[in-house]
Amino acid sequence: MNFFIADTHFFHRDLLGQNDFAPRLFDSVATMNRALIAAWNARVDDNDVVYHLGDIAMNPENVPTDAAVWQLLAQLNGRIAFIKGNHDYNSLFKYLHHHDPLWHGEDKFSFHAVGTIIKDDHTQFIMTHYPLLLGITKQTLNLHGHIHHSMVPIAENINVGVDAPERAWLSADIPWGSPLTANEVHELAERKREFLKNK
Repeated sequence: MNFFIADTHFFHRDLLGQNDFAPRLFDSVATMNRALIAAWNARVDDNDVVYHLGDIAMNPENVPTDAAVWQLLAQLNGRIAFIKGNHDYNSLFKYLHHHDPLWHGEDKFSFHAVGTIIKDDHTQFIMTHYPLLLGITKQTLNLHGHIHHSMVPIAENINVGVDAPERAWLSADIPWGSPLTANEVHELAERKREFLKNK
């Protein structure tokens, strides 16, 4: 199964507490990091793939070392395809590649500098960190992160970040920090179309 997430911002202490940008109601980054890992591993099993759409951790300001990021990521279930965000950097990707914990003898981590595309239920998922303006499209969604607790007012743009306001439209109550399933992405797209039509 495929899952989708963005903007985990491991170690980012400035996001802690109530704020308009990315409210994270934790008393420490250690508590936040543990919550992200627990939410991920509660949904993702060893055979799943998670597309992480950028901003793994707040680097380099808040992170002691690349090894500290690796230690968190190595605890996460499944394989992870990383799309580079504005807070990710090449030396971190190189470190993760050279210290890949492996998955059944294959790489656990893969890397995309700008984005990647998959197809799900006759719909293209164009996955990027930054939201794209696609123009008129059919059966195409742009899954993105970057804007945290904000929403692009275009139905085809789905914010899959952990702080995304669209998550409130899900019929299932999932823990904060959970990666989204493809079915949940389709549900959000339908709810967003309805919301914008009635606005």
